Amino acid sequence: MKFIEGQYRFLTCLFSVSPDKSIDENNEVRPIDLLVDRLDLNTSGFASDFVDNGRPAYHPKDLLKLFIYRYLNRIRSSGGLGKNQTEY
Repeated sequence: MKFIEGQYRFLTCLFSVSPDKSIDENNEVRPIDLLVDRLDLNTSGFASDFVDNGRPAYHPKDLLKLFIYRYLNRIRSSGGLGKNQTEY
């Protein structure tokens, strides 16, 4: 099945600075990204084969990255992702 895939972070598409350059080297998203990319989700029990029906799903690795980030920052709702993190 085809998943919705993100853009390559090192390219500048719309802005003059790539998304990779705009994230600090010590930001917590970098180790989360490295950790999840090295995991073999099929052996961990994550399903990645679905029927092609309708809009493509997000890749399970992308959803796991988001889940870990939200857990570490105590963000309960998806609306909290867009807010200033100092409010929590």
